Amino acid sequence: MEKEKLWEGVLAEIELNISPANFTTWFQNTNIANKEDGTIFINVPNTFAKEWLFNKYHKLITKALRCLDPNVRSVEYIILPQNSNNLQKNQQSSHKESENQLEFNELYINSEDNLNPRYTFDSFIVGSFNELAYTAAETISKNLGSQYNPLFIYGGTGLGKTHLLQAIGNKLKETNNSAKIRYITSEKFTSDLIESIRSNNIYNFKEKYRQCNLLIIDDIQFFSGKQKTQEEFFHIFNSLYESNRQIVFSCDKPPKHIEGLEERLRSRFEGGMMVDVSKPDFESRLAILKSKLESKNFTLPNETIEYIASVIKDSIRELEGALNIIIGEIKVKNREISIQEIKDILKKNIKPYKTVTINAIIKTIADFYNIEEKFIFGKTRKKEYVTPRQIAMYLLREDFNSSFPYIGKKFGGRDHTTVIYSYEKILNEINKNERLNQEITQIREILYKD
Repeated sequence: MEKEKLWEGVLAEIELNISPANFTTWFQNTNIANKEDGTIFINVPNTFAKEWLFNKYHKLITKALRCLDPNVRSVEYIILPQNSNNLQKNQQSSHKESENQLEFNELYINSEDNLNPRYTFDSFIVGSFNELAYTAAETISKNLGSQYNPLFIYGGTGLGKTHLLQAIGNKLKETNNSAKIRYITSEKFTSDLIESIRSNNIYNFKEKYRQCNLLIIDDIQFFSGKQKTQEEFFHIFNSLYESNRQIVFSCDKPPKHIEGLEERLRSRFEGGMMVDVSKPDFESRLAILKSKLESKNFTLPNETIEYIASVIKDSIRELEGALNIIIGEIKVKNREISIQEIKDILKKNIKPYKTVTINAIIKTIADFYNIEEKFIFGKTRKKEYVTPRQIAMYLLREDFNSSFPYIGKKFGGRDHTTVIYSYEKILNEINKNERLNQEITQIREILYKD
């Protein structure tokens, strides 16, 4: 396989497994420099990209390469500055070849503000699962710094948080082209800080962020445990907030569940507007697929679209990834493909659900509520134990279709009517108690994550 096509295939696989923000941050301006005796040499733009790719994504990159080329034995990274003539030549060549393939031109980002122009409010599909987050984001794009400051959007991976964050910045650029906007991932913020310390340039680092009218930090959970990063960001936050400049965050969980986060930062995150984005319903998934197809100027039969929407339920990113794979397959074969072929394609490319045992459920719930596992199985009626116990029963019934007698047997021989009561109590409460709903969502994310 040619190295350009090999790298495109690797990027398509990686894009399905990490956030769009990290994908654009760390994989833009990368390509395969050479293949030699089973070793793949990958061009990267600087030292930080080299270290970050090796430390964070080396295993993922190697796995993706070996899936496409079993002869790959090792991977090495080569620093090639972006102004290199060779790199420019390679990028131009690669760009021409990719225009008709996986639309890698969508990776374009503005070098000044790090915004990707394709992320707009117009291209964002609004449904019941994200309506509040959309409304809040659109509101602050029109009233910068005066409402919902900071705005904290949280939810699982692949649900469109990055799209919404960048839409705020792109909308502001339309109405105020002199506004200073900066979008950055928390990982890149940390690497910027480290570089500024290394180069004795910390003053410029601080000024760069303090001058922003709109500062957007994606995946803020990666501040966890990074004390120096948190300390510097705390002062930047205060400076921006006190001058009525807008700050926006995304995270995969609410601030109170970010481990290793200083209390003073946690309180500031919680001091503004916090909104969650949940999983899209079937109708929303259909709308998202149709919108993506329209933007790609491509059509698929309704039966195909409905099938994709029926099997991919948890992530907008996975929906788009599946669509890219199917479109690519159709272009390669130069013909329509059957539903059975699509089933086979998705079966090979969709990550299988993780196998979860009852012990894993109990342990996860016990850890989440910081209680001992024995109290979940026990008979104490204290509220701090009853709710986790009822949630465990609810998940066994709802997610694994376990019978009520089976669940009762697992929980110390309880009568099935007791289990039914517990299940129905959580089922009814989850629609009225937003906090309980969020807690169960987070427990599921912990259970089913890789």
